[in-house]
Amino acid sequence: MNSTLNELYQEVILDHNRKPRNYREIAEPTASSEGYNPLCGDLLHLYVKLDEIGVIEDVSFVGSGCAISKASASMLTTAVKGKTVPEARVMFDEFHRLVTGELDPESENHLGRLKVFAGVSEFPARVKCASLAWHTLNGALDGADRVSTE
Repeated sequence: MNSTLNELYQEVILDHNRKPRNYREIAEPTASSEGYNPLCGDLLHLYVKLDEIGVIEDVSFVGSGCAISKASASMLTTAVKGKTVPEARVMFDEFHRLVTGELDPESENHLGRLKVFAGVSEFPARVKCASLAWHTLNGALDGADRVSTE
């Protein structure tokens, strides 16, 4: 990863870890799920409010975890708001392929600022930290009460 991208990655991760966006419970979510990463103990609960046509009206999370896990959850909540469920699933697929090194961040995709997580692929132990919130979102949308990265 070049030094400019590495600096941006660190800056974004630290900012979202210190001041996570949408860090709260939603009173009456349409869907929710608990996500757990047994490898490092990250635990979060993700809440989703869908409108009547399946657009993500609101999404939030609470929980504890490392800086990468918390930053990824924070950025997920801002990225998927206003998206349809199918659009969010496309983003999950692209994000997962990005952090596992299977998606070139310069290729056409729907990730926007989430591309800063491309460097995670260089640290395989951190892939589960970065993708926990995304697996939890999928779990919530699928009706699963709890998901695990294992």
